[in-house]
Amino acid sequence: MAKYWNEEIETMDYESMKKLQSERLVRQVRHVYDNVPYYKNLMDERGVTPDDIKGIEDLHKLPFISKADLRDNYPDGLLAVPKSECVRIHATSGTTGKRAIAFYTAKDIDIWDDCVARAITAAGGTKEDVVHIAYGYGLFTGGLGLHGGSHKVGCLTLPVSSGNTERQIQFMQDLGSTILCCTPSYAAYIGETVAEMGLSPDDLTLKAGIFGAEPWTEEMRRSIEKSLGIKAYDIYGLTETSGPGVAFECECQTGMHINEDNFIAEIIDPDTGEVLPEGSKGELVFTSITKEAFPLLRYRTRDICILTREKCKCGRTLVKMTKPMGRSDDMLIIKGVNVFPSQIETVLLRDFGATPNYQIVVDRVGTTDTFEIKIELSDNMFDDTIRSIEALEKKLSADIVQILGIRAKISLVEPKSIPRSEGKAVRVIDKRKLV
Repeated sequence: MAKYWNEEIETMDYESMKKLQSERLVRQVRHVYDNVPYYKNLMDERGVTPDDIKGIEDLHKLPFISKADLRDNYPDGLLAVPKSECVRIHATSGTTGKRAIAFYTAKDIDIWDDCVARAITAAGGTKEDVVHIAYGYGLFTGGLGLHGGSHKVGCLTLPVSSGNTERQIQFMQDLGSTILCCTPSYAAYIGETVAEMGLSPDDLTLKAGIFGAEPWTEEMRRSIEKSLGIKAYDIYGLTETSGPGVAFECECQTGMHINEDNFIAEIIDPDTGEVLPEGSKGELVFTSITKEAFPLLRYRTRDICILTREKCKCGRTLVKMTKPMGRSDDMLIIKGVNVFPSQIETVLLRDFGATPNYQIVVDRVGTTDTFEIKIELSDNMFDDTIRSIEALEKKLSADIVQILGIRAKISLVEPKSIPRSEGKAVRVIDKRKLV
């Protein structure tokens, strides 16, 4: 069984990797400066030119970019090649209003597939395997990301997508699926359904799972491994940088190796922007050094984690990141979907005419996220008929699904029943234990 997909890169010594990163960074900065006016303006405002970037030691001179910049340049203001050279578009699950759009050239797709191939190989995958992809397909990067990596390895690929769980299990049995790819919460649900069907892990041929797109704990990992009889591997990615495959776990499961021949990772102080030394906890920042169509320099992910170069027993020398330990903004990831409180406020503003007092309550029952929005009624509204209140709940529920893509439990509560705060209102209560 192959241990590495690209042994030269995955086991490259640090000095050689720094040299490779520096060469690619210098080319990328010039590419961006010459082809993306928005970037050129940012760099000019900072007094930086491509000639000032000699290698990765100069990375800190470049300005940061954030999701707000992506929104401001929707749909193609950050595109660095003619649109005719692009072959695919993906999009984030979105903030209020317009989603962040990412463009890909054929070369971008090939590099992305290669990154995912490394993840599949690290999970024990070879061309003899049957990869069962139960991530969603479409604008979401999960399905097509794992699909491309599976093809690259030469696996037999089952593009089942999500849903219809009993059929998924039937396919696993009938077609001999060996590697399952989906969100961890859906993997847990598949495991529960296997048991409910009177089956056991011995009735499946699965050996591994590659799970990402949402936070999950070590306890959840062990539960999934037990219910499906597999080894469960984490995978990390962002639509803005490519998709899943930016980083991946090896058999040691002590962090995710970053494909740093394509992505330079930094940890910064989220308040000051200061670059922090290795081993520090802070906000993860990525620079894409091989992307052609949509190359982001110093993109602030808002994920909080730690980077380490401690020697890994798997033999890989790629820097490792911990599981994200939280966010430096107010974004929540619920059932794999990015949710911002501002999105909820947009719906409430529209449906109520004014933003009422509300709270978002997120919890995890077993291995499934629960999502409730408690909304205070005014005294006048509370006196309305039960029928009118039920109609309002139904409308709010439908509007939330439309803007977020997932369903929330809407609870209209009595006036003054949500606690007030003299400081910042406590809008989000996340009861999940994700670290």
